[in-house]
Amino acid sequence: MTEGRSLAELTEFGIEMVKGLSGRRGAALRAAGIGSVADLLLHTPRRYIDRSLSRPLAELPLGEEVTVVGTVLGISTRRPRRGLTITEARVADESGTVSVVWFNQPFRERQLGEGVEVALSGKLDRYRGRLRMSTPETDVLDRPGERLTTGRVVPVHPSVGGVGPRQLRRSVHNALVRARRIPDPIPGPMRERLGLVDRHRALWAIHFPETLADTVPARRRLVFDELFRLEVALAMRKHRQIQAAEGIGHDLTAGLVGEFVDSLPYRLTSAQERAIAEIQADMGSPHPMHRLLQGEVGSGKTVVAMAALLTGVQGGHQGAVMAPTEVLAEQHYLGLAPMAARIGVRMGLLTAGAADREEVLEGVAAGRVDVVVGTHALIQEGVHFAGLGVVVVDEQHRFGVHQRVRLREKAAGPQPDLLIMTATPIPRTLSMTLYGDLDVSMLDEMPRGRQEVETIVVGKTPEELDRVSALVRDEVAAGRQAFVVCPLVEESDKLEAASATAEYERLTGVFPGLRLGLLHGQMKSAEKEAVMSRLRSGEIDVLVATTVIEVGIDIPNATVMVVEDADRFGLSQLHQLRGRVGRGGYRATCVLVAEPSTAEGEQRLAAMASTGDGFLLAEEDLRIRGQGTVFGSRQAGMADLRIADVLRDADTLAVARREAFALVGEDPDLAGHPGIAAEVKALLGEDVAWLFLS
Repeated sequence: MTEGRSLAELTEFGIEMVKGLSGRRGAALRAAGIGSVADLLLHTPRRYIDRSLSRPLAELPLGEEVTVVGTVLGISTRRPRRGLTITEARVADESGTVSVVWFNQPFRERQLGEGVEVALSGKLDRYRGRLRMSTPETDVLDRPGERLTTGRVVPVHPSVGGVGPRQLRRSVHNALVRARRIPDPIPGPMRERLGLVDRHRALWAIHFPETLADTVPARRRLVFDELFRLEVALAMRKHRQIQAAEGIGHDLTAGLVGEFVDSLPYRLTSAQERAIAEIQADMGSPHPMHRLLQGEVGSGKTVVAMAALLTGVQGGHQGAVMAPTEVLAEQHYLGLAPMAARIGVRMGLLTAGAADREEVLEGVAAGRVDVVVGTHALIQEGVHFAGLGVVVVDEQHRFGVHQRVRLREKAAGPQPDLLIMTATPIPRTLSMTLYGDLDVSMLDEMPRGRQEVETIVVGKTPEELDRVSALVRDEVAAGRQAFVVCPLVEESDKLEAASATAEYERLTGVFPGLRLGLLHGQMKSAEKEAVMSRLRSGEIDVLVATTVIEVGIDIPNATVMVVEDADRFGLSQLHQLRGRVGRGGYRATCVLVAEPSTAEGEQRLAAMASTGDGFLLAEEDLRIRGQGTVFGSRQAGMADLRIADVLRDADTLAVARREAFALVGEDPDLAGHPGIAAEVKALLGEDVAWLFLS
């Protein structure tokens, strides 16, 4: 490495080039996702210990959270009984000694040899007259007197790949020293306007600040960089998709959509009317539409999607609806077909197990089918359209980007318009990253008469389970229907099916005289269709199912949703399952049966019981789980955020998005900003490389 290497160029320097990270350490870091010098520099500290203002051990208060920095005088481990180890150490500074104890952490004896300098964070108390800390957070610093931990703010980097904070601190310092001056790709005027510190200064200050206050502008700059790179890629994608692609200028004067709306037995909500107007404005343009239709469960997305499909059909084009499961595809078909038939539109259903598959394929190819609904079967070989003009993708998060690209490639001429629907509420901040290249229409208004579902949490005692059974019996006696959903034991359809089958057999004994049905992902298509047909016709009182019913099932007569082991489910799943009941104007109840063993499980259940607002739940879910692999389900290459947090840094995200879209609007190929182009390409992976092809 030499002076002047940019962050993009440092992605080409392997982690093994850093002093102290060759051999097994480098291999372990690479396996854990830190493969380059750039990755190492973006691996920021999780906390700091301010030794420039350190207080002697003897002066620290008792009963409060404090950080003790001292040297290990001795350490030993004993095993008083089977299953219990107690590791004790004596740690001293210049003013005194503290006794430290860890339970069932025998590795501490290997980690903390005599003479090692250590930082201990926890509560200080007195035990038998001596200062003591019990199971504190523990960070190894350096040997006494080493310059990176003496009289200064000490960074504590998260351990990764078995490499601890001490080695990471030294290696990051070595990398920064060797990199010397790291150039800044953000233009000076933009930095000044936004009040951002220089990139080189930010990297030094985040890792080795002179004061804790220095970390604030440093983190703000690096958070901006991370979000700005992402938004630049999304802005470039949007520009290529919309401005550089040939689309279809659909006929908005024909009256098929108006005829459809007039045929409905109810009035549209103002949110539905607004969404249809936004979609039609897009579809009348010569550029292909890329729009996200987001709305709560039951907010009327299907009707809006039908208006989009008919906008294409009325101009002589075909429409396609792609759903993630056969059950949902059939549900869409059964919901849309009667609407279509009233206005003379021909529809077909195409799934892998459809009995009339060949007939539907011929109709689609010949143009005799105006709108086809299907699963991933729509993108398989042998499916040909006479003139595909609009594509609706439901529950986009269940599809990869490549799948919807393949569907759009089924169009022989101009690109069809694309409408993505999701009933999974997404916080606004997250949608700016997950769906930043799409225009968004929101259905934020529920149809008239829709009641909020009461949600209760119960344990597994015989008394509580009897209450749940009584609720189900009472609702069935009143002419209603119920769902019982079994947990996902593992990521296995077979195990999930076995769980549902066993519960079905058990409930047959619990509900003698009631008509029970079973639905799971291992059943054949014809079996699923038969069960759903019986459920819709009222021949099934209680449906025992897996999460195959999570989305799209519309049974207006269902008023009870029982979710077993509800703490195993995510908030989004629980909210979707709750949305399966209360769709017919009757009072409905969602019962969450659980005995959570983790704090996260308790938090999810408490959130579900406290609100029916899907967007509040989505934000709470993000807080509980962290942002995790938020980009993985959308598209490869959009790596997890390393520094930014989309909730905490919402304001910075909005600024980064504004600046990125303005920059790409003026310089679509980033020809005038080669440093930014290089970073986007280098740090976001191969899946954005196509943005830079001439």
